[in-house]
Amino acid sequence: MSALATCLSRSFNWADKVIPDGAFAVPSAQTLIRTAGASPTADSVAGLEALLASIQAESELSLFGRVSLRWDFARLLRNAQTIEDAHRANPALGATPVKAPLFILGLPRSGTSFLHALMAEDPDNQVPRNWQMIYPAPRPAGFNPAGDKRVVSVDKQLDLFNGLAPGFRDMHPIHADSPQECSEITSHVFQSLRFDSTHRVPGYFDWLETHGHRDAFVFHKKFLQFLQNGSAARWVLKCPDHTFTLDAILDVYPDARFVILHRDPIAVLGSVAHLTQVLRKPFLRNIDAGEIGAQVAARWTQGANLLLEFDQRADVPAARKLHMQYEEFTADPLTAIARIYAHFDEPFTATARAAMDGKIKAKPRGGYGRHAPYRLETFKLSVPALQTAFLPYVQTYCQAA
Repeated sequence: MSALATCLSRSFNWADKVIPDGAFAVPSAQTLIRTAGASPTADSVAGLEALLASIQAESELSLFGRVSLRWDFARLLRNAQTIEDAHRANPALGATPVKAPLFILGLPRSGTSFLHALMAEDPDNQVPRNWQMIYPAPRPAGFNPAGDKRVVSVDKQLDLFNGLAPGFRDMHPIHADSPQECSEITSHVFQSLRFDSTHRVPGYFDWLETHGHRDAFVFHKKFLQFLQNGSAARWVLKCPDHTFTLDAILDVYPDARFVILHRDPIAVLGSVAHLTQVLRKPFLRNIDAGEIGAQVAARWTQGANLLLEFDQRADVPAARKLHMQYEEFTADPLTAIARIYAHFDEPFTATARAAMDGKIKAKPRGGYGRHAPYRLETFKLSVPALQTAFLPYVQTYCQAA
């Protein structure tokens, strides 16, 4: 962590105690839209209004939470406008095929991020990058991240955030050119589970469950088409939240393919709850560990059941999905990835293998820090209750673990 990040963290903590709560109050949707100079769709406005209402009523924002909300939401509005303007200026973008994208599914902390990062090393694959979520633009062939001002800027932003959320980088080691999750794309239209990670917004989550995710994935496709810039692409996409959006994904991408990683949920739920706690710390004044534990347990019990249901869908034949256990993947990542390529009849080139091997040797654990196991009791979670809740999932997918 840089000295600037440490100083910024201390400054916000001090200022939060002395600056009145009325300063930087949660703005209205129309104020943010005017600030951004955007013309969002009615569905985006509905999502923004539902999110702001939930934050106002259910999240006790810190000073940083209030300040960052204005910057973040205005950025999302401006970026969405950039994508829509590009499509209007060049209608051919909308005709660019996004063919058979590969979605990596799995409960959190099941190896999906590491798999995504390794597959991003294949030059024949495309993944959304962190910096492209801040500064939307195609990533040209031969791109040099070290020499790009946008990448440098986002790396500085990530360093500052790590100062405000100590431990984040150990749990989720990312940099500006790392692959990014699809929840960051769908957040541009304010229909994303990403907001639930950093804020306490149960009302918004209920609204999103009712509204559905199709509008978000229509925009998601527009975003990928913009990044493709008219060229062919083999997209590899990842987000644990995809578990809750599979109907929308298949509606927008009817030829989608899926790799599903499985790991015993009880082994990782403490880590999931702790990561939520770390992510919320900069934005919220009061964080209830027990409430986070209950939310995580309920959310991912539902997610596990949805994966069981997904396996029974007639519209996703076996040729378009592959199950893999976390232990198989982490024991020998290259052999596991070779199985993925073979299953989907894609060439696993020597160039791709060498690039992935180099990344594994540089960061054998994907860059994740070592730590003592997170105690479920900290989050008021009961092992027997979790074993009962996850029993169907564990019996189906985790027996060999």
